[in-house]
Amino acid sequence: MTSGNNGASTPEDDDPFGYLYADGQANGAQPPSGGGYGYPNSVNRVRAVGQRQYGQPTAPTAPYGQAPQQQGAYGQPNAHYAAPETLPGGAPTGRQQTQGGGGRGRGPNTKGLLIGAIAVVAAVVIGIGVAMLGGDSDDDKAGDGGATPTASQSAEPSTSPSASKAAQTELPKIDAKALNLAPGVTTASDVAGASADGGIYVTGLNNVGASVTWTVDGIPETGVYTLFAGYSVPGKDQSMTLTINGKVFGSKLNLGNFAGASEGDYAKGWTQTYAYPSLNKGSNTISLSCQDGDQCDVLLDQLWLKAGQVKR
Repeated sequence: MTSGNNGASTPEDDDPFGYLYADGQANGAQPPSGGGYGYPNSVNRVRAVGQRQYGQPTAPTAPYGQAPQQQGAYGQPNAHYAAPETLPGGAPTGRQQTQGGGGRGRGPNTKGLLIGAIAVVAAVVIGIGVAMLGGDSDDDKAGDGGATPTASQSAEPSTSPSASKAAQTELPKIDAKALNLAPGVTTASDVAGASADGGIYVTGLNNVGASVTWTVDGIPETGVYTLFAGYSVPGKDQSMTLTINGKVFGSKLNLGNFAGASEGDYAKGWTQTYAYPSLNKGSNTISLSCQDGDQCDVLLDQLWLKAGQVKR
């Protein structure tokens, strides 16, 4: 075999990329038309980044050893490829902007979310403020006496529905000198300390059969009331019989030495006691008498009534 240049068509010296160089072109090297060695036929499918149309069918794969079918001649447009400028609206000229985005891409509407969150917080704060104001108002009403006393509040005892109505009515009070006095019972003012008008009190009750009677009118409702008696004892406990509308009430009316006076000291013995009789609406008769077994050394000052069961 002779040495030398046998031409670009000699197989052993054939450079598949010879057409790229000046000496190869001088020797007649031509680019392959069917995609031969070193020149893959996929070259005519190379596209710029971002121009590929995804979702379009791709070229079928040829059997091994055979060249895949060309989708178009070299340098001709691909039937499945569309240039951006042919799309509706033309090729994009720059970065897309959202409406009112000020050059920023579409993203979460953080401004709207922030405004919504602030509105929710404001509504909660307003609701709490209204609830607190309402609670204060209720407390004020309770403090003014508009609310019913609860278990933790002190309230005077009452066993009758008439107590609330009777409390609104000025119930009677009488000085002992105005009572109906039985024979032998008299008035006096020698002992100081009596609360009745003029310091006048009833004496002479220390005899069996002695009594005083009070016919009281103006009881607003039938129910339980508190009967108070103002009196003095000579430094020792006494007791008398209480009669309500002709019936004896309880065992005895206790007239104790609650003032702690020394024996015989009437001036220091002024005090008061009470009982809880049931009275009828309208007029009632109340009597205090000295009966067998009673201790009646008592100076009687006043009698008065209050609604319900109270102690003062």
